[in-house]
Amino acid sequence: MDAAYNLARWLCGNNEDAQDIVQEAYMRALRFSSSFRDGEPRAWLLAIVRNTYYTEYRRRRSAMSVSFDEDLHAIDSANPPPTMGAIAADPERTLSRMQDARLLQRALEQIAPEFREALVLREVEDLSYKEMASVLGVPIGTVMSRLSRARRMLLARFESLGGEREYARQSSVIYFEDANGGAPNSERKLR
Repeated sequence: MDAAYNLARWLCGNNEDAQDIVQEAYMRALRFSSSFRDGEPRAWLLAIVRNTYYTEYRRRRSAMSVSFDEDLHAIDSANPPPTMGAIAADPERTLSRMQDARLLQRALEQIAPEFREALVLREVEDLSYKEMASVLGVPIGTVMSRLSRARRMLLARFESLGGEREYARQSSVIYFEDANGGAPNSERKLR
């Protein structure tokens, strides 16, 4: 299931660990399939992926300290993300949007996992608030609050990395209206 891998990838930050987490999660799901009750199987599996990640995270954290890898967070100008469709008539704007997309990804990677997972579940996996509450094991109100805080954190981190608010406005993840002289006062999803 792509959703399981996507969640694990965003939580782990790399493909190898994400594959390990998904494999372990599938094994746990198979082992405990008798415990599944009425509900959404996708949400049940994503909850197992999430719990597997946090179990592994706690185990590794107690085993070693984590250091910041400057190379991991550097923008790779030699390997830009692919563009879709025809090349834009305005290459400067295209380059700017590609840089902002990378900055948005970096910003998402730098926010705390509980906020990152909320954004990934909603914006990438398109789960409903009810499904998210099931996966995260929290009330729907907490899901809504966590998403709101996550979007604000993401925008602040994006702008601190040098991202342009205009790109954030066009993104499907974060959006703020500028009603008070540029101050964000209203948050909402674009789609």
